[in-house]
Amino acid sequence: SMLCEDIKPNRLLRSKQAVSELIDNLEGDRIGLVVFAGEAYTQLPITSDYSAAKLFLSTINTKTIKTQGTNLSAAIQQSVKSFNFENEFNKSIIIITDGEDHEEGALNEARLAAEKGIFIHTLSVGEKNGGPIPLTKGKGFKKDRKGNIIITKPNFVFLSELSNIGNGININANNSEIGLKQLFKEISKIEKKEISDMKFTNYSD
Repeated sequence: SMLCEDIKPNRLLRSKQAVSELIDNLEGDRIGLVVFAGEAYTQLPITSDYSAAKLFLSTINTKTIKTQGTNLSAAIQQSVKSFNFENEFNKSIIIITDGEDHEEGALNEARLAAEKGIFIHTLSVGEKNGGPIPLTKGKGFKKDRKGNIIITKPNFVFLSELSNIGNGININANNSEIGLKQLFKEISKIEKKEISDMKFTNYSD
């Protein structure tokens, strides 16, 4: 579904562009990449090497993981494993997905992560009305068993609930605004509030 072209050029490429822009604007923050579909794995451990982050980002495609699906609970678990809880840096997980066909358990994993003090933010990728999924081989679009073209729509409601449980925010990314700039303004506000509440300087992990 991330190949859907309701967001140009498609959901996946636009998401990668957004993350690349984010990396360009990081100032001392560390970043890691977790790739997920039906399962999840760490593409890049948390690092301050932005060149490496952009290199690993460029290699991600829909064939990176063979098991299809939207295993958000595995993605959250894998992200949590990436953090070093021995430091006092703020920790945020940013989930970029259309959220469609998610499995059960993601909301529970979000609660467990929130209990550890991790913020979970979601970037919902796709237009409200969705669109068809282009076939990777040949022309045409993916169809169901009855021969009808499948229309994939982002699950805004679920992803909003997920970020709410994770004490974060959800931004809907569409063709007019990919949303990461807005997202990071909000993250900055949250972190400044944390700094104010705790009375010591903190940096994002």
